[in-house]
Amino acid sequence: MSILSTPLIADALARLFSRVVNPSPKPGVQFPDIAGRTTEADIPTRHGDTAATIYHPVGEAAGVYVNVHGGGFVVGHREQDDPWCRFLAARAGVTVVNTDYLLAPDCRFPTPVEQLYDVVSWAAAQEAGDRLCVGGQSAGGNLSAAVSRMALTHGGPPIALQVLHYAPLDLVTATGRKRSPLGGKAIMKPWMGEVFDTAYIPDQRRRRDPLASPAWGDNADEIAGVARALVITCEYDRLRDEAAAYAKSLDAVGALADYVEVPAVDHGYNIMSDATEVTRGMYELIAGQVRQAVNR
Repeated sequence: MSILSTPLIADALARLFSRVVNPSPKPGVQFPDIAGRTTEADIPTRHGDTAATIYHPVGEAAGVYVNVHGGGFVVGHREQDDPWCRFLAARAGVTVVNTDYLLAPDCRFPTPVEQLYDVVSWAAAQEAGDRLCVGGQSAGGNLSAAVSRMALTHGGPPIALQVLHYAPLDLVTATGRKRSPLGGKAIMKPWMGEVFDTAYIPDQRRRRDPLASPAWGDNADEIAGVARALVITCEYDRLRDEAAAYAKSLDAVGALADYVEVPAVDHGYNIMSDATEVTRGMYELIAGQVRQAVNR
């Protein structure tokens, strides 16, 4: 354990990181050729209203997809996912709810999970019924898995698909113990995981909660009936192995829609790089899975 595991230090660094991070996707993955029509909404939750941008498809929506942005639980720029949300609304024909949520360290676990569960419940009530999906990348994938687990234990709302895109699913194991083929050149640095995880859940024992670390230990032993999942990892990502392990657990209970490893890319490839064709290909794959899920 290092000084970065001290909440006072981690919280200060998390706040600094959230101020200086550049949320804009690289030009090659902004997809200006895909138009979007949006409206704004304030969604009521038990922790107060949260803002969301609603992306509308052309014609009648086939379902609703709640998008949960990433950012290590501490960064709050939902506009970073604008290219993805435009792409999904256009290609899958769904309404995309690109939502904010309360951030650490000011609001720690489980507050963001509870708030996002309320957002998903709100989306289900907007005539989505069982044509509802939830997903996110990085921390947004963790939170989407948590919301899906809450839906299982609370008996709803029904979720047709959860999309876990290079998600951290084991907050118990220190990031420094997670290996990448790139070694120290990997995007996710050990210090980053330590700061983010501490800001989100300072008490390391609480990180064992299934809503925080679904892939840790025996946390996946009782997930029968959970929403079907599309799990996507990156070959060079330190978080690859935990997501792959969770995919195996999902598969064991018939809840794995697909597992895909994106070759030769690292964490955040669809935002922090100009991997245009790789990103477009993965977005098409996800959109196809969403379209299939809401039309079952």
